[in-house]
Amino acid sequence: MSKQRLRLLFTLALVASDASMTALAFYAGYLIRRSTEARPGVAIPPFSVYLGMMAVQVFVMVIVFFLAKLYHVKRARSRVDEFYAIFASSSVGTLVATAITSFLYKGELDFPRLMVVYAWILTIVFVTFGRLLHGSLRSLLWRRGIGCDRVLVVGTGDVARLLLEKVQHAPHLGYQALGLVADGSQDVPEGVPVLGTAEQLPELVERYEVDEVLIGLPEAPRERILDIISKCDRSRIGIKVYPDVFQIIASELSIGDLNGLPMLNVRDVALRGWRLALKRAFDLVVGSAALVFFSPLMLLIALLIKLESPGPALYVQERMGLDAKPFPMIKFRTMRVDAEKETGPVWAKPNDPRCTRIGAILRRYSLDELPQLINVVLGDMSLVGPRPERPVFVEQFRQSIPRYMDRHREKAGMTGWAQVNGLRGDTSIVERTKYDLWYVENWSLLLDIKILIRTLFRIFRDPNAY
Repeated sequence: MSKQRLRLLFTLALVASDASMTALAFYAGYLIRRSTEARPGVAIPPFSVYLGMMAVQVFVMVIVFFLAKLYHVKRARSRVDEFYAIFASSSVGTLVATAITSFLYKGELDFPRLMVVYAWILTIVFVTFGRLLHGSLRSLLWRRGIGCDRVLVVGTGDVARLLLEKVQHAPHLGYQALGLVADGSQDVPEGVPVLGTAEQLPELVERYEVDEVLIGLPEAPRERILDIISKCDRSRIGIKVYPDVFQIIASELSIGDLNGLPMLNVRDVALRGWRLALKRAFDLVVGSAALVFFSPLMLLIALLIKLESPGPALYVQERMGLDAKPFPMIKFRTMRVDAEKETGPVWAKPNDPRCTRIGAILRRYSLDELPQLINVVLGDMSLVGPRPERPVFVEQFRQSIPRYMDRHREKAGMTGWAQVNGLRGDTSIVERTKYDLWYVENWSLLLDIKILIRTLFRIFRDPNAY
């Protein structure tokens, strides 16, 4: 079966899933109403009376989902984003379906408001469940190489190789990585799978039946990027470009003026006003609840640390936070008391000999960071934000990484956008900075919730936790 037919089949299956789950939710809402409102003197019509109303509900819901682009394949869409889109679309669909039903039937139909509420809530739950099953089936087929898109990565530098590794290590996204395409301005390291040069792109696309091209040349001039894109114009393939630092920072621009002179306004990265208050309230409520919930575990960890090695259970280290001001960050002690006596400030590394046995376990599952909830409640840190670094490292990074200090315009976080994307431990500081700058430019409460959920899922499978 061709990939085009398989994509159509996936889409039709998703439409059928949404329609059937919406109908099932409507019927379940009717049953709930029947079981809770049935009493002497109250006659509830049979379900057949509501078949027309259910048909309107299903039809409208599918149309709203289509208009909300919920039938467009988004391979890397998180489940949090998926649920938010389903919630919003189901809410709009329920309101529209109710309005249409009221217009069509006017006063002829028993129109129970509670049943509409039941159907609305159950639609969100059932459709989400159906889409999870559909997504799991689709990912299973992709993992087995069925219906995958064939991908070329343009570039041979660090970014291009990172893109290639991301594709190779994420078969559930439905990509089959073919290899790299060398750009004339880059050196080709040994051991890199290079299929050809950028000048040969049209031939490579045709020869390997490529579906998508990823351009990993963030430092290349704009003219060069446009030239590479133009080489793919004759083919009906998708093209994605890895952005440079400016494109990430200036994600939203508006046009203003300075006494009549046109100016481009880059969005302010600092949280202000009600957004700042909302983020602080979220940190305070969730952080306090987490601190209370984990307090028995924290007491147990402190006891185990004291029993294994001499020294305090907690370790206080100076880090740089909001506006580059230092603050005392609290962690469980995972190393010997004199760990940096001979080496001075250095990065931790895998199988670090300075770690205690309990400390290695705590670091592996990020349990050493639980005391930072105290920093969150006190207001020194946030649950989500750029990870704080030690002053000595900040001084090094600010000299070599452009706009590194802009990440300090937000509170430091226990977890962050860079960390949930695998940039933790001894990974590229430049790449981490790009992710941090994107976060401070695109903050939303929903993004914070998504990062926290992804953090929980990464605890047991983070190779960079050491």
